[in-house]
Amino acid sequence: MKLDAEFVCSAVKLTDCPRWHRVEVAIAGRSNVGKSSLLNALTAQKDLARTSKTPGRTRCLNFFSVGERFALVDLPGYGYAKMPRAEAHSIAKMMDDYLARRSNLAVLVSLIDSRRGPEHEEVELAGIIERRNIALIVVGTKSDKLRNSERRAAIGRFQILGVEPILCSAASGAGVDELRRRIVASVERSAKRTSQADLPPSAK
Repeated sequence: MKLDAEFVCSAVKLTDCPRWHRVEVAIAGRSNVGKSSLLNALTAQKDLARTSKTPGRTRCLNFFSVGERFALVDLPGYGYAKMPRAEAHSIAKMMDDYLARRSNLAVLVSLIDSRRGPEHEEVELAGIIERRNIALIVVGTKSDKLRNSERRAAIGRFQILGVEPILCSAASGAGVDELRRRIVASVERSAKRTSQADLPPSAK
């Protein structure tokens, strides 16, 4: 399975987002979680998302079309990058607006370092997504850095989110195929729900 993705545009506010009918799959995580590397591995395109040794380089919403049906949205990282307070506030508002109000958003992929597990920000984010009835996919990144004896404990730390995590590694490729399948399945379920919602009552 392959996700053929193509960069479309960047947005710094909700009104800058593309006006289309695509289902959007947002990718969220801390600035040092390996988001760009995993996005490149997910799409099998080495330079789709720019990686950097300095966390927090993504400061806007980056949209990538995938085929004819959906799009990946690379969200700014949170919780690590140092930046002026005014800029941090602007990015936080942009994120809040997108997560709370963007009607195209149907799936959120929450990336969390598998060695650390979810903290306050990830739990809060999961709550926002649940209230909007948006599908949540939880990914434990950098799983290649876990010893085999540490994997069970790592998975246990994710129970607070109520979603079974996929342990992934952009370096080794572990879990990437499963993540692709989970994304495609979630997109298909969302598209089916939308189609059913558009039918007149007599046709349902």
